Amino acid sequence: MVVTGTVVRFDEVRGYGFIAPDAGGEDVFVHVNDLRDDKHLFDSGLRVEYTTEVGERGLKASDVKLLGPARPAAMRRQAPVGSGPERAGSADSDEDMMCDVLSHAEFRNELTEALLDAAPSLTAAQLVQVRQRVMELVQAHNWTEA
Repeated sequence: MVVTGTVVRFDEVRGYGFIAPDAGGEDVFVHVNDLRDDKHLFDSGLRVEYTTEVGERGLKASDVKLLGPARPAAMRRQAPVGSGPERAGSADSDEDMMCDVLSHAEFRNELTEALLDAAPSLTAAQLVQVRQRVMELVQAHNWTEA
């Protein structure tokens, strides 16, 4: 079955990356050998269609084809730090401090980038395990916007 998604990250030197499926769920691993287009064309944010198969370490994309540019990114809302109910009425609250409020998917993408940058020797399976545990914490503490 052919599905569509957006490239989260693709490292042409290492020859692999991840795709966020449009239908949601965990990102799908993609290897350079499964690309129909030149690896130099793949970059974060590009739309692709692919077939999902079960690889040795989980879901894997195959027969990956570029569809074109990414959809426009959702605008990030700015919210005051500490504006949640746990800080209401706090005397030391600084209403002028601002932070990005990310959707769950945006945070997952940022986390994937950070993990790959910080520990490039992680295998895809290790990266997915670490990211899954962090995302459980994020959900448990409502650190992202639905």
